[in-house]
Amino acid sequence: MVPHISFSPWQVKGDLFIAGTMTTSTIVEWAMAELLHKPPILTKVKQELSNKIPPRELIQDQDIPHLPYLEAVIKETMRLHPSTPLLLPHYTEQEAEIHGYIIPKHTQALMFGALIASISHLEFGRRICPGSNLAMKMVSLMVSNLVHTFDWELPGGLKAEDMDMTDGIGIAPQKLEPLVVVPVNAD
Repeated sequence: MVPHISFSPWQVKGDLFIAGTMTTSTIVEWAMAELLHKPPILTKVKQELSNKIPPRELIQDQDIPHLPYLEAVIKETMRLHPSTPLLLPHYTEQEAEIHGYIIPKHTQALMFGALIASISHLEFGRRICPGSNLAMKMVSLMVSNLVHTFDWELPGGLKAEDMDMTDGIGIAPQKLEPLVVVPVNAD
């Protein structure tokens, strides 16, 4: 049987706030890590930004739709490193047979979103992530401004190819080794 659980308005607000900030910051960290790990892609993003935005000017919300390569980089980051690899649990409404296996009614089902080769777990259906539009704008603005405002170096002579790009384990897995970079003023 599907358990009945009730939440107070404060619990719901808290869960939404934590879910949004944790996943957004994780995506930003992974995007910056991927860009620093692949310098030619970072160069291409910087070129797209400098072609559209004057130096020393911050990227604004209205600029984001004109940055398709940046959007592609962020979506690829989300595909490679999903911020929520296990999607929310669902319960079967009726008995079902899948490839000869019987799934009883009211069985809890978990989907491993990391195996889906898209970010569809955010973008469609009645269970759409309520913050997906805001999250994409926030991530795009943060990454674009970090890339446009500064040049970045890895500390201690670390080379891009030597970066640890291992995923951590958890509900919202971050990098196993946190990203450490040094901002340098961009000219």
